Amino acid sequence: MKKIVVAICAMFFFNIQIQAQVKQNIYQFKVEDLSGKTFDFATLKGKKVMIVNTASKCGLTPQYKDLEALYKVYSTKGFVIVGFPANNFASQEPGTNEEIATFCQLNYGVTFPMMDKVSVKGEDMCAVYQFLTQKSKNGLEDSEVQWNFQKYLINEKGELEKVISPKTLPTDPEVVNWIKG
Repeated sequence: MKKIVVAICAMFFFNIQIQAQVKQNIYQFKVEDLSGKTFDFATLKGKKVMIVNTASKCGLTPQYKDLEALYKVYSTKGFVIVGFPANNFASQEPGTNEEIATFCQLNYGVTFPMMDKVSVKGEDMCAVYQFLTQKSKNGLEDSEVQWNFQKYLINEKGELEKVISPKTLPTDPEVVNWIKG
């Protein structure tokens, strides 16, 4: 009987270790976009994805222009940008979803998917950003969202591959070469 209990315990702990080593991917998430429609990350299987937290009243807000330009060039080649407005830094995204959508369209002609405003830091951090910032979930690294316009690059398997600084432009060779590679 004792040997059976030991064997069961060993199998249980071995199973936990295997589960802890399994890398999660972005395809498990469903979120709402700015208009309240469900956006299923599983629809992006086989594509490279950039996830970026955005803000309308930030010194880095002009990056919307570069993000849109990048999206227009590479969206037909299996690349998607997904924006997540967030008000975590100096209250630089105070608007409602409707105001954010209008701002993005009028000022930058944004056509890439924009999600519901979320929190990217702290106790109320959304599940997508928990995945992006916790090595135990993404299998790559722990990170912290430093400021608006931090970029997370997701490969065709839905796995986190790179974290790019907010000040690095979307058109930087590091990003463009990753998209092309």
